[in-house]
Amino acid sequence: MKLKLVLWLLSLLLKRALRRKPRFREKLERMRRLDWGVATEDLSICRYYRMSPEGITSAKGLPVDLDLELRFADADTALKILKKPTQQAFLDGMMADKVRVVGDSADMTKLQSLLKHL
Repeated sequence: MKLKLVLWLLSLLLKRALRRKPRFREKLERMRRLDWGVATEDLSICRYYRMSPEGITSAKGLPVDLDLELRFADADTALKILKKPTQQAFLDGMMADKVRVVGDSADMTKLQSLLKHL
């Protein structure tokens, strides 16, 4: 339940950053679009985000056309890493087989650069 709430709150923070933070908006305009999602490996908890300079939408589920997916072994691991989404935390999680990135690693770098501005 906590992870679902955190992912929903993340959508609110992303929308707020788009409205209020010029650096966030500027970076997103350079990217044009980034569609990404977060899920547990068993897909019991999943949410996706479609981000463009025109707006950000978010909903439950995990469509197949996403640019990037972050898959976590379980909800506790996801909460631990998403609380402090540093590059080192993701690398440690991937080395321990607790995190799996589906998609281009360049998109992961773009996402991390955007999340710095939340």
